[in-house]
Amino acid sequence: MSGGWNTIESDAGVFTFLLNNLGVQNVQFEELLTLEPEALASLYPVYGVIFLFKYPTDTPYTSTDKPLDGTFDRDAAERIWFAAQTIQNACGTQALLSVLMNKEDEVEIGQPLHEFRDFTMVLPQEFRGEALSNSELIRDVHNSFAKSSPFVDETTRTGGETEDAFHFIAYTPIDGTLFELDGLQPAPISHGACSTGDFPTKVMEVLQRRIARYDMSEIRFNLMAMVRDRRVTAQEIGDAEMLAREEQKRRDWQFENALRRHNFVGFAGAVLKGAVDMKLREGGERAYERWIEDAKDKTRQRLEARKQGGGEDVEMEG
Repeated sequence: MSGGWNTIESDAGVFTFLLNNLGVQNVQFEELLTLEPEALASLYPVYGVIFLFKYPTDTPYTSTDKPLDGTFDRDAAERIWFAAQTIQNACGTQALLSVLMNKEDEVEIGQPLHEFRDFTMVLPQEFRGEALSNSELIRDVHNSFAKSSPFVDETTRTGGETEDAFHFIAYTPIDGTLFELDGLQPAPISHGACSTGDFPTKVMEVLQRRIARYDMSEIRFNLMAMVRDRRVTAQEIGDAEMLAREEQKRRDWQFENALRRHNFVGFAGAVLKGAVDMKLREGGERAYERWIEDAKDKTRQRLEARKQGGGEDVEMEG
């Protein structure tokens, strides 16, 4: 936890229901597994994309003069919704809002977000970020999708071993320009002229250049598109099979989100107690001790195999 904001996963189900709980209607997220423009274009209408990447710690990330790609549009924040990021762990929701708040003419964002947008648009971008960090509604909805972590209190973390940090940013076409909206940068970044129809091609070109700046071995990226509710599209075109798939997807997302919030410590303890009792009944203390030693040997073997095989999967959160 940092300043009252927990980390959330980069997951289409998490972000879709986060939107729903904020009062947004007929919008969802879809994860993209390719940088082919056709994959994004097939989800039309597309409002924007959210990109998650490893935050670079070996080179400067922000610049007051010129970004690594594109150009700063320092006047844009007066006419579009752009907020400076003032708190950790909120960048996922901030990236989501960076797209959503600039699509109020296309999306029904709901009364609470309409009021928040109207209140913050008259503020400088730094104060917009402060207003976001202090919004109880947005913070509470954001935190409701954090995973239960009964053994870790992030407020007590100190130095020691450092962990990789990840960061969310948004890309969206606004008034004929492709904007990169990153609250850690001093201003919105323009990537040139871009219509809604050109967006899939233009944004994939920008993303490919960005990914190319990383080492070839770095594969921890995630890309999600904010699109219209696919169930609405299915109903419009009369595709019953597509509608059934999308309804099942929503049910799966709801189940997964419920699991994220649940604390399984009690369940795991009960299962372990039952397994120990079973071993004791089978062969007494000797069987129990042999079972423990066998488990230790298998764990050591897995650790050695992992070292020789080259690491393990890393879960990305922002």
